[in-house]
Amino acid sequence: MVKRTGPTTLALQELIRDLKILSIKEKINLWSRIAKDLERPTRIRRSVNITRINRYTKNNETALVPGKVLSDGELNKKLTIAAYQFSEKAREKINKSGKAISITELMKENPKGSKVRIIG
Repeated sequence: MVKRTGPTTLALQELIRDLKILSIKEKINLWSRIAKDLERPTRIRRSVNITRINRYTKNNETALVPGKVLSDGELNKKLTIAAYQFSEKAREKINKSGKAISITELMKENPKGSKVRIIG
C-alpha cells in the first residue's frame, strides 16, 4: 500500500497551514474546507474554466477556486477571482473586467470569508 504524503510544494504546505490557522482563529469553516480541497492530489484537484465562473456568479462577487482557473470562455461580469493557480490567458481575461488574486491575498482582504462563493 502506498503511503500518503500530501502536498510536496513548500508554498502549498504553508498555504494549507495558514488556512487551517485562520479557520480556527476566525471560527469559519470556509477556510478549513479550502485547506482540505488543496490537500488532495494534483490529479484530483479542481480545474475550472472562466465559462463556469461566469455562469454561477453574480456581478461584484468574489469567486474562490481551490485549484486552477483555465481560460476557456469569456468573463462579462466584474468579479474578484481567487485561486491557487491561473493559466496565463485566464489571468489576462480576468484582469480585463475584474481582478485575479491568490488565495493568500483573499485571506488578508477578507478574513471572515463573507460573500465568497466556492466554484468547482
